[in-house]
Amino acid sequence: MTTQVAERSRVLAALDTVRDPELDEPITTLGFVASCVTSAAGDVQVRLRLPTYFCAPNFAYLMVADAYDAVSALPEVRTADIVLEDHFAADAINAGVAARAGFAVSFAGEALGELDDLRRTFLIKAVLAGTDQVVRMLDLDHEGLAGVKLGDLPPSAERDRLCRRRAELGLPTDDAAPLLLDPDTGAPISGAAVPRHLGRARLTRVGIEANTGICRGMLRHRYDSAGAGEEDDQ
Repeated sequence: MTTQVAERSRVLAALDTVRDPELDEPITTLGFVASCVTSAAGDVQVRLRLPTYFCAPNFAYLMVADAYDAVSALPEVRTADIVLEDHFAADAINAGVAARAGFAVSFAGEALGELDDLRRTFLIKAVLAGTDQVVRMLDLDHEGLAGVKLGDLPPSAERDRLCRRRAELGLPTDDAAPLLLDPDTGAPISGAAVPRHLGRARLTRVGIEANTGICRGMLRHRYDSAGAGEEDDQ
């Protein structure tokens, strides 16, 4: 393996940490990374693409900015050129990210502020969806689920993912923490609130999965090539 290939692999691994905020899935596995080119000198060029020309600019900005941060953080990267293509707001997004200007400045006169609240909203949804994924693995009634602690859960990718999202939201992830928490307040869920909470979690998970399927289909219809990171040999 050459140095350049090794660097590209590390860049793609960094891009694996960047998620579509609405779908809570890496932009690599979604096919949003159109190309990733590295040089032996440490210069990186990443081209991003989205399912439609009119994807929400706030979502797009988060992904481009997060991709820039993830790639730039690698010690071997000298320069990072992260560009969104084929999008109606690409010029404003690319210029804003390159200048580290922030969303509000990049969309002056249109944006109400930065995107922290939006990011939190989607983290809450990710925690709810992750809770439903874990609950479906357990053969327990509502009363039994109310008493489950994180430490009671068997090891699984679903448990790890839920804990990561809870940590990002500032919720407890220790073994003694309740599985069922209100992601808005961090309060434990019990009694009559359990079925309502589980229903909310299930609807959130179904909605995210449906949107993910739609986005994948639209991306395949728009582009006929696999994205960088989607195939093992890339």
